[in-house]
Amino acid sequence: MPKIAFMGAGSTIFAKNVIGDVMLTPALRESEIALYDIDGARLRESKMMLDNLNRNTNRGRAKIKGYLGAKNRKKALKGADYVVNAIQVGGYEPSTVIDFEIPKKYGLRQTIADTLGIGGIFRALRTIPVMLDFARDMEAVCPEAWMLNYSNPMAMLTGAMLRASAVKTVGLCHSVQGCARGLLRQVGLLDSVKKLRWQIAGINHQGWLIEITDGGKDLYPEIKKRARKMNAEARRKGGKKHHDMVRFEVMLRFGYYVTESSEHSAEYMPYWIKRLYPELVEEFNIPLDEYPRRCVSQIEAWKARKKELVHNRKLTHERTHEYASSIMESMETDVPYKIGGSVMNTGIIPNLPAKACVEVPCLVDRNGVQGVYVGDLPEQCAALNHTNINVQIMTIEAALTRKKEAIYQAALLDPHTSAELSIDDTIKLCNELIRAHGKYLPKYR
Repeated sequence: MPKIAFMGAGSTIFAKNVIGDVMLTPALRESEIALYDIDGARLRESKMMLDNLNRNTNRGRAKIKGYLGAKNRKKALKGADYVVNAIQVGGYEPSTVIDFEIPKKYGLRQTIADTLGIGGIFRALRTIPVMLDFARDMEAVCPEAWMLNYSNPMAMLTGAMLRASAVKTVGLCHSVQGCARGLLRQVGLLDSVKKLRWQIAGINHQGWLIEITDGGKDLYPEIKKRARKMNAEARRKGGKKHHDMVRFEVMLRFGYYVTESSEHSAEYMPYWIKRLYPELVEEFNIPLDEYPRRCVSQIEAWKARKKELVHNRKLTHERTHEYASSIMESMETDVPYKIGGSVMNTGIIPNLPAKACVEVPCLVDRNGVQGVYVGDLPEQCAALNHTNINVQIMTIEAALTRKKEAIYQAALLDPHTSAELSIDDTIKLCNELIRAHGKYLPKYR
């Protein structure tokens, strides 16, 4: 039976979703599961929870063992067939707080800061070295394993693994599966659609819904008609706001809907969070500092849910929509499965760079994860992707070369940062963030 190593197993709720799904999958029920983390308390909590699940849903068939700290990392990975990555280097405190509070001093405001922008750049710079350490260990003790990466910034981390290691890696995100149905629900069309067909391609958090049809009928004309009306009403003073205003405006201006939420999308472009036009934040219902609020809320919620999950000896689980267990099942059984995944652009989208990590339809079977040819994106969509890819490629370059100059260049190319800050202030900001993150960053020259 397969061995599954879960890196960052102290993420207890996510571990429950992924490993709980594994326990409910016939081809995976007898797996050896290695839980790895650097936080002993959180690791013990996750193991206790998963032991209860294993007993209650799986008749104890899985073999679960915890591995604490870097000295035990190779042991956790040894012989693994699958490695699930869910780490967050630096956590909420100190790193997320630093990524938000220091840019504010320069007048640079963010919403999520985990994918692009100055926050996404520095999250990648903290995380890529750790993941490449994982890669060196995997090359030594489980060279045929697949890494299923769930950590953000998805395109930067997955791209770095694929460029700088021999580890077979795919990036997995939640934003693809529910995109089409979520859009239809938002504009009130979901119940009337009988034969939905859709296709998404682009980059992580900025994939484009390039097709959405009902029995061959293009749904975009009616979607856009309703979206235009909703946004016009919401933008009026006193109008009813909704959570999709930025994405609707992008769709109306660029022709296609994007996969990730408006709060994310607002900081991937130079149009929305602007000191010169502060009214846009309210007009488009943009939640500044959203991620820190979520972190605080999740920390408080965990305190309340901890007993329910960790100490509940009757704990059960229902299979979720996460891709991980279905990917493993497909590779084990050779029954094909289709996902949306982040992979290197080996000609899949010809009008995006070869060094780009693209999010596209992928086929999974015993041969692994294979990206499916998409063809050119609409040029305006590819052009907007390019502005994000530039930052991703330069950030990976900075992580691999350890040159400060490359960090500066990544930040100077960032759409939101460059629209708000001067060159001098951007470089000052980068230097202050490098100092503040301290031990979480390697030395740059």
